[in-house]
Parts: sequence; structure tokens; C-alpha cells
Amino acid sequence: MVKLSPIVACGTCPIRHNAVCAKCDAEELVILEQAKSYKTLPAGSRLAEAGETLSYFSTIIEGCATISRTLEDGRRQTVGLLLPSDFIGRPGRATSPFDVEALTEVKLCRFERTTFEQLVTDTPHIATRLLTMTLDELDAARDWAVVLGRMTAREKVAAFLVSLARRQAGARGTATAGGRAVVHLPLSREAMSDHLGLTIETTSRQMTALRKDGLIETPTKREIHIPDFDALAFEAAEDDDGGPIV
Repeated sequence: MVKLSPIVACGTCPIRHNAVCAKCDAEELVILEQAKSYKTLPAGSRLAEAGETLSYFSTIIEGCATISRTLEDGRRQTVGLLLPSDFIGRPGRATSPFDVEALTEVKLCRFERTTFEQLVTDTPHIATRLLTMTLDELDAARDWAVVLGRMTAREKVAAFLVSLARRQAGARGTATAGGRAVVHLPLSREAMSDHLGLTIETTSRQMTALRKDGLIETPTKREIHIPDFDALAFEAAEDDDGGPIV
């Protein structure tokens, strides 16, 4: 069921310091307040469809979604995972190049597309932040190409958990280097396998192996504890600066 959600003041928004509005000053936030709307959609909803017009650009406030591409023969490849503060849409592009589907219930902060494109022109802080986020996505996509193309199944699962831990820690404003980390797994094992290009059986075996080796703990299906973050990062073939060893 689609729900319109009450508007929350930008200053108290939980993703305020990580979203596209992160660099906006008080005057710019007032402009955003007047232009935005909120919407909550259930799991399984299509937030965007490849080749279809995007009427709204959105930021995820709560929930998780996948970015995927479907081939002509019906095969589907997940190419990205969207978490709170991630942005859906590109100014200057009226259509979506990918399918975006909600894995959980998602709450969106939305801007009508042409209105947001004008905001990018009129609000330098939005344009600068959007450029930074786009470049970060490009770096992440390049790293993920290494994961999918060169890593073993064990390294893929470890790399996914490391990446998820870093993103969730960044959203909370905490650190992950050394020590323990806690990861909330926002997607099912099946969706995780699809994202990694593995079978669900292989993913489950690798999760079990990491748990037996003491690299992760799984008190519940959706909560994963990492006793030693650096040790798991090493399993993901990362060097000392956090990048993949290639």
C-alpha cells in the first residue's frame, strides 16, 4: 500500500548529513522544504523502471532497494544496492537506465523532476554534493567490478559484508576500522546471492564457513556481528588503505 508520509523538517531528518542536501545552508533548506514531499512504498514496489520516464527524483530515508538490469532473455543482474541517503535519478536525464525495486518498505523524500533540475541550477551546494555522490558511486562501481570479476565466492561474501558495514557505519557517523562492527542485513539470502552473482547454496556455504572461522556471528538471520573488522576486510582481499588487492 502506497502511503503519503508527514513531512519532517530537514534539520531533524535522519539522513540530513549524508544526503544530497548535506551541504545546504539554512536558506537553501527552506527552499527544499517547500519543494519536497514524502512517500512510503511497500517491499516489491518499482521505484523506477528502465527506459521509463521518472516524474520524481528521490532520496531513500528508510529502507533498501536494488538497482538491476534485465536482459532480453529474462536474466537479471543486480548492479547496486541503495540504502538510506542514496539518490534515485540524474538531473538532465528524464528516463531511468535501470530498474529500481524496493527490497523492504521504503520511505522516500521526493522532488518533482523539473523542479529538482532547477534547484540544481539555482543551488550550488546541491550541485556540488550531487557531483561528489556521483563520483563516489563511480568508485564503488569500479570496486564492485573487481569483486564480481576476480574474487572467489568467499571473498565476494566477505567484501559485501565489509562494504555494507562501512556504509551503515557512515550513515550512523561511526567508524569500522578495527574492533567490532554490527551489520543489519537489509536483503534476503536469495537477493544477496543475486547481487553477488552466486547461487543461494554457495552464499549460504560461505556464510557458514565465515561463521565457523570466527569472522562473523549471526545471532539472527538479519543481524551479523563482525568481531574483528580488519580480519574480515583481509578476507575480502583488501590492502591497508581499504582498497581491493588486484
